[in-house]
Amino acid sequence: MTDATEQVRMEIKGILLDPTSNVPIVILRDSENHLLLPIWIGLFEANAIALRLEGVETPRPMTHDLLRSAIEQLGGTVSRVVIRDLQESTYFATIELKTPQGDMALDARPSDALALALRTGAGIFVNRQVLEKAKAAELAAEPANDEEKVRKWLEEIGPDDLGKYTM
Repeated sequence: MTDATEQVRMEIKGILLDPTSNVPIVILRDSENHLLLPIWIGLFEANAIALRLEGVETPRPMTHDLLRSAIEQLGGTVSRVVIRDLQESTYFATIELKTPQGDMALDARPSDALALALRTGAGIFVNRQVLEKAKAAELAAEPANDEEKVRKWLEEIGPDDLGKYTM
């Protein structure tokens, strides 16, 4: 189902707030901690990811729990999620499914795909071209750009600096 594009397996290392805009950022890192991909996300998705990262069970299913349950009830499994593209500062993701009808791919926002991956144990992958585009976009940014300052700050922080995200 995936194309021949080289992909890098990544993990969610944490969620933090952008110090300039207070927008949540989910931090993806590869296992060797050489590659870093920050993705700015919405508050609701950040909450869904943070709850799972912290092991909090909600009394009623959240949207991503409902989606996981629906996929399972229909005989499918989430095999992996892929951050597949970056266009004009917008990331695009795919949720790859194995179903009784065959393999399927669902277009998704990265934040929703990541929240679902956490709930299903699916692997998280990023196309190498996305990492290259993100780096190129970073290099092309104006030095005074607030987003550039945040990216530089993110590159300098260590795993211990990624504390718990709170709403």
